[in-house]
Amino acid sequence: MKQISVVLGSLMLAGIISIIACNAPHPKDTPATASIPLGQSTAIPSKIAYVNIDTLEAKYELLKTKREEFKTRQEQMENELQRSFDQMNNDAEEVQKKAQARTLTEAEYEAAQKRLGQMQRSLQTRKQTLTEQLMKEQEEFNKDLKSRLDAFLDEYNKTMHFDYILSYSYAGSSLLYVNKQLDITRDVIAGMNAKSKNESANPKNEPDNKKGVKK
Repeated sequence: MKQISVVLGSLMLAGIISIIACNAPHPKDTPATASIPLGQSTAIPSKIAYVNIDTLEAKYELLKTKREEFKTRQEQMENELQRSFDQMNNDAEEVQKKAQARTLTEAEYEAAQKRLGQMQRSLQTRKQTLTEQLMKEQEEFNKDLKSRLDAFLDEYNKTMHFDYILSYSYAGSSLLYVNKQLDITRDVIAGMNAKSKNESANPKNEPDNKKGVKK
């Protein structure tokens, strides 16, 4: 066991974002519409937009900052666990040398073996505790991230009046083609970065995601 790694889930929007349906009356001038046929001739126009999740992940500053924070913490955890493992390994080698040199009594050897066993169990427990703690914090942030996006789109759509806002990703999207004129990613990135910057400058203000979010 030369390396001790802590396995963590990634912080990302893809995978935690499903199709966001925002039902709202749309104005007469509907620049981007899609027709949903009903029967042979009846159709209801829908105003649709999409968010490029790959671009949002790359340019949303709060997500980028959090990724770096979690990366740093994971490295610190791994270093701590590695130091403990190295100490245990060194102690085991020392006990083995003394045993081979016959400088340990049977009672001393059994006590050393017991102590090493306890060190190993403590190391395993510490690794599990640290890993679960960091993964829980990641999960909580992912939920907060989803709430922030929901809250922003809910507010954004009060003036845009889209019927559907879809998530699009180059790798994992079920959409085979998208009209770039329907892309609102730039608006979403600019708006969410501005909100995060405002929250950082005014920490006493209650974040929008803590308020009620329409579902």
